[in-house]
Amino acid sequence: MGGAKMSNSNCTGHRGGHGAIPFAVHVVRGRWFSLFASFLIMAGAGATYLFGTYSKEIKSSLGYDQTTLNLLGFFKDFGANVGVLSGLIDEVVPTWLVLLIGAGMNFAGYFMIWLAVTGRIAKPKVWMMCIYICVGANSQNFANTGALVTSVKNFPESRGIMIGLLKGFTGLSGAILTQVYLAVYGNDSKSLILLIAWLPAALSVVFVYTIREMKVVRQPNQLSIFYYFLFVSIALALFLMVMTILQKAVAFSQAAYAGSATVACALLFFPLLIAIKQEWLIWKQRNRPVISSPTVSIEIPVEIEPKQTSAAQSSSKKIDENQTALWYQNVFKKPKRGDDYTILQALSSTDMLVLFLATFCGLGSSLTAVDNLGQIGESLGYPTKTIKSFVSLLSIWNFFGRIFSGFVSETLLVKYKFPRTLMMTFVLLLACTGYLLIAFPFNGSVYVASIIIGFSFGAQLPLIFTIISELFGLKHYSTLFNCGQLASPLGSYILNVKVTGPLYDREALKDLARRGMTRSSVKDLTCIGTQCYRLPFIVLASITLFGALASLILVARTREFYRSDIYKKFRDAAEADDDPDMTLPTSKTATSK
Repeated sequence: MGGAKMSNSNCTGHRGGHGAIPFAVHVVRGRWFSLFASFLIMAGAGATYLFGTYSKEIKSSLGYDQTTLNLLGFFKDFGANVGVLSGLIDEVVPTWLVLLIGAGMNFAGYFMIWLAVTGRIAKPKVWMMCIYICVGANSQNFANTGALVTSVKNFPESRGIMIGLLKGFTGLSGAILTQVYLAVYGNDSKSLILLIAWLPAALSVVFVYTIREMKVVRQPNQLSIFYYFLFVSIALALFLMVMTILQKAVAFSQAAYAGSATVACALLFFPLLIAIKQEWLIWKQRNRPVISSPTVSIEIPVEIEPKQTSAAQSSSKKIDENQTALWYQNVFKKPKRGDDYTILQALSSTDMLVLFLATFCGLGSSLTAVDNLGQIGESLGYPTKTIKSFVSLLSIWNFFGRIFSGFVSETLLVKYKFPRTLMMTFVLLLACTGYLLIAFPFNGSVYVASIIIGFSFGAQLPLIFTIISELFGLKHYSTLFNCGQLASPLGSYILNVKVTGPLYDREALKDLARRGMTRSSVKDLTCIGTQCYRLPFIVLASITLFGALASLILVARTREFYRSDIYKKFRDAAEADDDPDMTLPTSKTATSK
C-alpha cells in the first residue's frame, strides 16, 4: 500500500467543539459580528451633525452672538475632521486602545459642554468652550479609524460598499440619537448634549475587543450579505423619516416617543441576526464530519479560512521597523496609482492636492450649511419643532447619500468602469442647487434644501475616502484618509467663521438699526428675514461650483486608472497565497495506489 493510512472500519470525526458557549465565542470573535459592532459604533459617531439642534441652547445660555457660535462650529468641524492623530496612533497601537481613547475624549468634551450650558459650572471662556467641543468632536475620528479602517481592511474588495454602509449609519446617527433623547429626556435640547456625551462612549467601551483586523476570507455570497445589511439600514432610515414627519404633524406623548425609539433600536440591532446567521453557517461547516472507509475517503467540504493574502497582510501590518524610513524616502519617486504610497508620497502628489481643493470647496460649504441650519430655520420664522425636523431630515438624507455613493459607485465602477471621481463632480453640482434654495427661499424650500444638502454632504464622504484608498493603497490608509479630510475644517473656518457669520451679523445689526436699537440692547443677536442668509449661500454655491470644476482635473488624471481592473491585485494575491494543501476535494479520493 502507498502512503495513505487505512482504516479498518468506518469512522466519523468532527472538527471543533459543540455547544452554546463555544458557538457564542465563535460569534463574538467572528468577522461578521465585528462588522455589526462597527455599525453600532458608527451609528453613535455622528453627534457633530446635531450641532444645529443644540447650538441655540449654547447661544442663548452663554450669550453668544452668531460669529462666536460659528467659531464654536469651526472648532467642532476642526476636531471632527482633523483625524491625523488618531491615524498615527492606529499605526502603532492596537485597535481596542484607539477606541478607548476616543470614548474618553467623547465623554470628557461633551460632558463639560453640558455642565456649562446647564450652569453647573461657572461660565467658561470662549477658548475653553472651543477646546471642549473640539475634543468631543475629535473623538469620532478614533471611532472612524478603529471601526471603519479595520472593516475596510477586512473586506478590501468591497471597500466602496463597506465605507458607504458604515458612513451611512453615521449619517443616521443624528436621527437615531434624536429619537432616543426624546424618549429618555423629552423635548430638552440641553439633555441632548448629555446623551451624546455618554451613549457613543458606552458603545465603544462595550464592543472594544470585538473590532480587530482578521484574515481576509473570500466568501461567494458576500455581496448578497451586504445587500441584506443595506435593506435593513434603508428600512431604519425610512422609519426615522416617517417618525420625523409624524412628530412634526402630531403631538407625541412620552410613551409614543418611547415606542418610536424602541422600534428604531430594534431595527438598529437587526443586523446582529444576519451576523449570527452567517457565523452559524460557518460554524456548521467547520463541524461537519469527515467519513472514511477502508477503500475510499469521502471528505465533505469544510470552509477553512485561507492564509491571509499578501495584500491584506501588507495593509494590516502596523509600522514595520524596516519600513519607517519610507515615510520620508523616495518622496518624489512615487509608485503607480493603486500601489501603497508612503505618507509623504501621497501628501505631496498632485492627485491628493486636487482632491484636497475639491474637498475644501465641497465639504467646507456643506459643513457651513449644516452648522447654520438651525439659525436658517429661525431666520425664516419656523418653530423649534420644525427646525429639529430639518436637522433630522438632513441626517436621514445624509445616510441615503452615503449608501448611494458607496453601492452605486461600486456597481458603476465594476460593471461600466465609471470613475468615482466623476461621480464626485456630479455630487458637488447637486449641492449647488441646495444652497441656492436657501439663498432664494420659497414656501417649503428649506425642506427640499435639507434633503439635497444632506444627500450631497453624505455622498461626498464615502467617495473621498474610497478614492484615497484606491489611489494610494491601504498600507497607511488609517493616516491618509484622515489627512484627506483636513481640507474640510479649513474650508469650514473660512466659509463659516469668516464669511457666513459676519454677513449674518451684519444683516442682524441692520435689522436692529431699523428698529432703533443697538447691539448692547439685546443679549442674543438674531436676524429675521430672507435676506439673512442670501449672500452667504450665493457665495457657498459659487465656491462649490469651483470645486466641481476642479474635480474634473482629477477625473482626467485618473481616467486610465479607473478603466483598469483596480481590484485585480487583491484577487491575484489571494490566489497566490492559497495553500494547495488546504484545498478540499469535492469528490471521492482514492487512498491507495
